[in-house]
Amino acid sequence: MNQRVIKLLVLILILGMFGFFGYSMVTKGKHTDVGDKAYQFELPNLDGSTTKLTDFKGKVVILNYFASWCAPCKEELPELEAFQKDYGDQYNLLMINRGETMDKIKKVTENNKAGMNYLFDYNAKVSKLYNVTGQPETFVIDKQGVIREHYNGAITEMQLYNWAKKYDN
Repeated sequence: MNQRVIKLLVLILILGMFGFFGYSMVTKGKHTDVGDKAYQFELPNLDGSTTKLTDFKGKVVILNYFASWCAPCKEELPELEAFQKDYGDQYNLLMINRGETMDKIKKVTENNKAGMNYLFDYNAKVSKLYNVTGQPETFVIDKQGVIREHYNGAITEMQLYNWAKKYDN
């Protein structure tokens, strides 16, 4: 190839890269992560009413994203149920499901014997704002409404308790 063609290809490549990065910056979605104020949301819950994050203002809140078909989610469920049983009166655990029906979750949780607070993010709008990439994924929000922890993967009762206690001041 002659040098003129190579220069033209390099120029097109550079312009394409600038265009891509410029477009990415302009269209970058709003999302929150550790250190940011938690995005306020309102989602339907298992009993058919709605739950708002503002319902827990001034309290430590734990958000756990899960799916009934997710193997690590199934493994962590007994830990989350134990946390709810042992510390649910002190700390608020919100179980957020993306895309599954209430009937499916009732069946999987045997009609929610543990009394967990299940919420439904059907269109994944809230999970996008929280930058959720999979499940299970857990967030701990302190009393001031700031995200303090963001953990990918299964979690234990004691991990949750230690984080909740840490930010309960």
